[in-house]
Amino acid sequence: MVKLIAKITLILSLCTTSFLAKAQIGYDYAQYDIGTAVGLNTAVMADVNTLRIAPSIHFNFNYNQSPYVNYVLELQVGRLEGGDSVKSSSGRQFENHFTSFLFRAQLQAGEFIDYSASPFMNVMKNWYVSTGVGYIANHIVAKSLDKRNPAYAVGDNNAQTLFIPARLGYEFKIYNDYNQPSVKIDIGYQYNFVFSDNLDGYSTQASNKDAYAQLTIGVKFAIGGVTSYRKQIHY
Repeated sequence: MVKLIAKITLILSLCTTSFLAKAQIGYDYAQYDIGTAVGLNTAVMADVNTLRIAPSIHFNFNYNQSPYVNYVLELQVGRLEGGDSVKSSSGRQFENHFTSFLFRAQLQAGEFIDYSASPFMNVMKNWYVSTGVGYIANHIVAKSLDKRNPAYAVGDNNAQTLFIPARLGYEFKIYNDYNQPSVKIDIGYQYNFVFSDNLDGYSTQASNKDAYAQLTIGVKFAIGGVTSYRKQIHY
């Protein structure tokens, strides 16, 4: 009789465990990601007449409070360029080799919309907005004088300052056999409001601030800390 009860208890335990394991498929996610990205940068608010595109590479670590609420710590190394010393009316042209660090919070639509019954909303759930604070160290390696006013190039060639990133993007989630998002392809547009006028090495008498924009594509990999979400992630 004791052996029979023990067998029944074991069978029930295994069935319960199996049921719970299956029930969690689609609800679990990793709390930590690491990733890398490449960017195309443009100094959209600078003291030059011509915009140029220059590259950067990014490395990031992500803490996922939920699948759709993320905190991103990122390092960027790249270039900013602008102007044309020959063709532009001012003759101003610069090249900035920068390093930046930023921390931003990211909110995806899936956190607050119901995507369980709509293929369209299931696609829309991965759109996100993000903002935070950043620190950029500029190093101007090349700069031409103003044709009309050589004294115009009075900016700091090695300036450090804070900036505010404002980002809009989309995250393509790739799921593993347990329907957990294990790989993410991230495409985003980021506008950075800089707290100084030294991004380009030129400084005006007015209180104008510089800004630069970035178009990025990157990949993130889940690295652990699996936990459960309140609703199914994958449909």
